[in-house]
Amino acid sequence: MSQDAPRFSPVIALLAVSAMWEGQLSTILRDLGITTRKFGLLGHIYAEPGISFSELARRSHITVQSAHTAVRTLVDDGLVEDGTAHAGAASDLRVTPKGAKILRDARGRLFELDGVLEQRLPDVAASLDGIRAGIV
Repeated sequence: MSQDAPRFSPVIALLAVSAMWEGQLSTILRDLGITTRKFGLLGHIYAEPGISFSELARRSHITVQSAHTAVRTLVDDGLVEDGTAHAGAASDLRVTPKGAKILRDARGRLFELDGVLEQRLPDVAASLDGIRAGIV
């Protein structure tokens, strides 16, 4: 096979599928006032109150500076409390009752979207098989 010949790339296929479903998740979260990133951050903070900004950044695959910026937005939106006493002190991040409600609502919507995906998996698999057969 020539290096220039088209070939199926599972990575590209997964990126395309991921982008489609992330777009759908973004759409169903929009009226809750959160993005997929905020949803993930809220989930991490809820699961581990007091999580450090460094650990939050690691788990979210973002920089520590981006984690600080995102948390500041969550605090401003009333979804997270930041009880950190001063710069350099251990973090004390906690989800507020408002944040917990948003998180529950978002999870419910995610589970509904999961159900849609489960129903469509046979169609998605058939499409990928067709793409792969046409390229390989």
